[in-house]
Amino acid sequence: MLIEIDEGSGFCFGVTTAIKKAEEELAKSESLYCLGDIVHNGREVERLKKMGLMTVGHADLDTLHDTKMMLRAHGEPPQTYTKAKEQNITLIDATCPVVLNLQRRIRKAYEEGGQIVIYGKNGHAEVVGLVGQTDGTAIVIENLEDAKKLDFSHDIQLFSQTTKSLEGFREIVRYIEENIQEGAQFNYFDTICRRVANRIPSIRNFATQHDVIIFVCGKKSSNGKVLYNECLSVNPHTYMIDAPAEIEHQWFEGVKSVGICGATSTPKWLMEECKKKIENHEEAGLRTH
Repeated sequence: MLIEIDEGSGFCFGVTTAIKKAEEELAKSESLYCLGDIVHNGREVERLKKMGLMTVGHADLDTLHDTKMMLRAHGEPPQTYTKAKEQNITLIDATCPVVLNLQRRIRKAYEEGGQIVIYGKNGHAEVVGLVGQTDGTAIVIENLEDAKKLDFSHDIQLFSQTTKSLEGFREIVRYIEENIQEGAQFNYFDTICRRVANRIPSIRNFATQHDVIIFVCGKKSSNGKVLYNECLSVNPHTYMIDAPAEIEHQWFEGVKSVGICGATSTPKWLMEECKKKIENHEEAGLRTH
């Protein structure tokens, strides 16, 4: 049985950089705080926890002071920086450059006036940071149905969370263009990260090349849910897991090829462990026949 790991799967640039910064800092000191999970993958969070990375929430900022804290790739609203300064917390800022650039663009658009609309997932860490650039006034829309509720008599400036679907964004753009009222202006900015967006055609192609697809990702990964559904749409024998222990042996009965892939938050080492688990099962099966 052929077992192949998708070369295009695994950490995106922003996550890779954040984890590298955390490892470098932990090599110099015994512990380090991180505001929120460094990545939406429980196994990787656990690995770094063993190295001394302690995850804290925004509610903990009142009790932390005179220490170091890392900001993950998703980015943070301006209030976090202000609070850190008040508490004398030294920040190790690992905000993804793509997200940082988007934050600046939204801030500039907000200062110029108009209705700021963000296509993204409500409550997602990146979106919280983006809305923060507008003093909490930006409207978040998750889909076309949300877009239909906008006020089309006012100017609209549309942005997108970096990991959203290009197809979904374009659909919303078309709808607003068709419905914006005379006298109101509509400007949109395609701020979707191509490193993430380009994975959709790539992962769909990968999923068609195998009998069974094992999709590895953390339960909190919104990007993972998107990519998993893309795999499932072209290969009904696609299974989502977040650890090798969830692999069920009956999935591989009579199967000639297995593809293993994952989200931008899935570590390569975890996909390798899944491959070993399947290989061990195959070897055990051969010994019993």
